[in-house]
Amino acid sequence: MLKIKNNFDLRSTITCGQIFRYIEDNNSFIVIIKDRVIKLTEEEDFIIIESNKYDNLKEIIYDYFDLNRDYNKIAVNILKKDDKIKNAIEYSKGLKMIHQDPFETLISYIISQNNRVSSISNSLNMISANYGEKVVFEGKDYYLFPSVQKLSRLTIQDFRNCKVGFRDKYLYEIIQNIINKKLNLESIYNMDGEDALKYLMNFKGIGMKVASCILLFAYQKFDVYPVDTWVKKFMKDDYNIEGENNIRNFTSTTYKEYSGLAIQYMFNYKRNKK
Repeated sequence: MLKIKNNFDLRSTITCGQIFRYIEDNNSFIVIIKDRVIKLTEEEDFIIIESNKYDNLKEIIYDYFDLNRDYNKIAVNILKKDDKIKNAIEYSKGLKMIHQDPFETLISYIISQNNRVSSISNSLNMISANYGEKVVFEGKDYYLFPSVQKLSRLTIQDFRNCKVGFRDKYLYEIIQNIINKKLNLESIYNMDGEDALKYLMNFKGIGMKVASCILLFAYQKFDVYPVDTWVKKFMKDDYNIEGENNIRNFTSTTYKEYSGLAIQYMFNYKRNKK
């Protein structure tokens, strides 16, 4: 068991659209990450973490939940540029940006196109159950997300059987591109946001929104961001700005290297504020 200071909003971080494979169990969340299952439970001022694998657990938790970054300092920086976003920032206090595995994030967001969250989760769980490694934790079976090598053996029909719909061809092709070294996920770490967007969008099945999500949630490139329905509503209601191009021009000019965080605060506030 690992015990860490609770300095982040566990619920918002896990449920705000960054993660598709999690289970909520009373006041606990079970999340399946690259090589293990973790269970996080809030207990007063601490979060209790349990796992099937304790090797480097603290380091992995701090990296995955981005706990070493000073989000308060970033919030101050954003507010200096725009104090109208104050309510969204205050409401989202404690929200962290997940640092996910690039390959799983790539596959997840290709599946996400024109798809419901429940369907995305279902497809990812089917792919994992059929082709991933089984892990037993607290008497229950969980499945890690399969490696590129494992999924490279699949046919288009295999993907279709996992209920991914028209995205089956995209998944097959993108994995073959990784195997054939036409797509190098590691090289993206060294690119700036704009170049990384162009690079990913060269591949079928990856448009602006999918590429932005991959770069924000796997590579933590905060100058890149998706513009979805909730963000559009926020910008219209609070700034009287409509149209994705106008939203992007305002966001990139105003928030610059922290645009992705500002957008996530808007999304979280508009989607969840009662």
